[in-house]
Order: sequence, then C-alpha cells, then structure tokens
Amino acid sequence: MKFQTALILGGVAAASLFPTTPATAAGKNDARAQVEFGISVAQRGLWREAIYRWEKAIEIDPGYAAAYNDLAIAYEHEGMLDKARKAYEKAIQIQPNNSQIRQNYELFKEINDRTSAEKSTT
Repeated sequence: MKFQTALILGGVAAASLFPTTPATAAGKNDARAQVEFGISVAQRGLWREAIYRWEKAIEIDPGYAAAYNDLAIAYEHEGMLDKARKAYEKAIQIQPNNSQIRQNYELFKEINDRTSAEKSTT
C-alpha cells in the first residue's frame, strides 16, 4: 500500500466523527506538516505515533483526503479494520477520482473480505 505522498511497505463516515469545517491556509500547512511527520514515524515503525499525527492533521483540515488515506493504512496495520474502512471511505468521499486512494481501498476490501470469508467457513 502507498501513503499518499510516500511508499511505505508493510463510504461515508458519520459527520460527527469527521467534521467538515474548511481549514485556513495556515491550517493546511500545519496539517501537511503533521502528515509528513506521520509518514516519517511510520517509516520507522512507530504506527501509534503516525496515527496520532494523521488524526491531528484531519482535525486541523477535515478535507485532507491524503491524511485519511494514510490514517486508513495505519489503522489497517494496527488491526483497527472498522476505523480503516471508515477512513478510506471518507478519503474517497473527498477525492472520488484519486486512483491511489481507490487502489488502496480496493486492496483493503479484497484482503479483508477474503479473510472474513475464511473465518466464517472455519
């Protein structure tokens, strides 16, 4: 999967979970800095810190699709699959034509749907 801005190996959410107040220019810069820091710590395996940073970015700029995408990847990595699905869906709601987000979400669904099906047959 890819973070919106860097390669890392490894729907519609309720309005109350994801506020929609537009960010100011300064807020967008702050949100971008949080996302970049989140990518940096995720690359070092510090997923909980990355989650904190990406959640902070979304709090600052609720319309930041890349932050939702990165957050979804981190939630998925940490086994928080419901949260991952909601974050992917929000990212797609914000940027429906973003092929990277769509690709990540489709892969997430394919893996998790297959895993869920396997669990239900055992």
